[in-house]
Amino acid sequence: MAPTKTSKVSSTSKSSIQKHSASGVGAPSQLAQSSRKGKKAWRKNIDIQPVEQGLESLRSEERVIGSTLQKQTDNQLFVVDTKGDDKVRKSLPRYSKAELTSTKILSQRSAIPAVFSRPTKDSIPSRSKVSRADKERLLRIAKRPRKGPFNAVMDHTEFGAGSAVIDVSAAVKHSGSYDPWAAEEVEEMADGLEHTTKPKIKRPELSHPRDVIEIPAVLEPHQGSSYNPPTAAHNELIMEACKVERRRQDEADRLAEVRRKVADARAIATNVTEGLPLGMTLDEIPADDGEPVAQHDAVVPKKPSARKTKQQRAKAVRFREEKQALAEKAARKKMLATITMAKSFRSTAEKVSQQQNQARLARQLALKMKLRKGLAGQRLGKYKVPENEIEVQIGEDLSENLRTLKPEGNLFRDRFRSMQQRALIEPRVPVLPTRRAKLKEFEKHAWKRFE
Repeated sequence: MAPTKTSKVSSTSKSSIQKHSASGVGAPSQLAQSSRKGKKAWRKNIDIQPVEQGLESLRSEERVIGSTLQKQTDNQLFVVDTKGDDKVRKSLPRYSKAELTSTKILSQRSAIPAVFSRPTKDSIPSRSKVSRADKERLLRIAKRPRKGPFNAVMDHTEFGAGSAVIDVSAAVKHSGSYDPWAAEEVEEMADGLEHTTKPKIKRPELSHPRDVIEIPAVLEPHQGSSYNPPTAAHNELIMEACKVERRRQDEADRLAEVRRKVADARAIATNVTEGLPLGMTLDEIPADDGEPVAQHDAVVPKKPSARKTKQQRAKAVRFREEKQALAEKAARKKMLATITMAKSFRSTAEKVSQQQNQARLARQLALKMKLRKGLAGQRLGKYKVPENEIEVQIGEDLSENLRTLKPEGNLFRDRFRSMQQRALIEPRVPVLPTRRAKLKEFEKHAWKRFE
């Protein structure tokens, strides 16, 4: 009979334990249980449904308002309405039986932004990203395999590909940060001893030609340089090109004449006869056997100087003193005459200084007006700034259509020349490398003996 009773008790205890269904806001809860002796069962079977309901209400407030009502201030929650609003009824949603539940849910717009499946710029938190150059530098240091063009693995033992850390120097990194005209901070010594400080250098206020130049970066081409130009514009451009070429030819002729004179002077300097002026030659006189040659080397005796007597020396002293007294009297008379003309001298000096100032200002204005058109044709430093080339075609070479048009000029040369004329870069000339060591040719041993 005992086993039967035991089975009844167990059946009644099992029937009394009923598991609750799933909660309305969260995971299913297991509230009822036979015993709570184990520590693992304490947290698992606690009823947290009120807490979940409170959290869900806070989430709904955040969805509608953007934050919970507890975090809102009184000015945001309450307002004193003294007039009333007639448009409130129009703004409220209308009740409709035919409206679907899904439509009602979608109409309630949330204040919280939606969560996207793919990350966007706004959703990604700002963090320090490694640039491509830093990544390649780190890979070179670690000698990790790196892929180059056509997904080919680059050899790290190759020079420049990982054998050495190739990076800019510290001078390049800190270039432009040092200001020589900035005032240096003087550190005060704690012991109170005297110390010398560097004198402050006054920054010179000099104007740069770049601030005065007003020419555009790209000049508008002349009308006569078109592929189908008007006759008058084409003839005008040809005449300008002719003047430029004529000036170049005159300069070349003048330089050739100077070189010719220098060569003649060098040739004359090599044929110098001792005892004769430079450039003079002495013709040789043939000696005649019948007539004796006159000798011009006879020495002429010098006339002895007579000694002055005492009276002659005294007379010379009196003459010199009288001459000096007359000169001082004339200078004093001239000075007294110029005292009355001091005002006229002052006005004359002021007029001269004023004229000099006006001439100086005129020169400065003329130089400024000349600089407005650029530095073309002027010498700046060692070299001369090149002028723009006139690109024109003669009437026989004109294409008259775009199909047979021949390109003229060079865009890179035009940009480089424009930067020189606008004082952005200094004028330069191409320097070709010169080979000092002479090449030595030899035939390899393998090519000397062949079958």
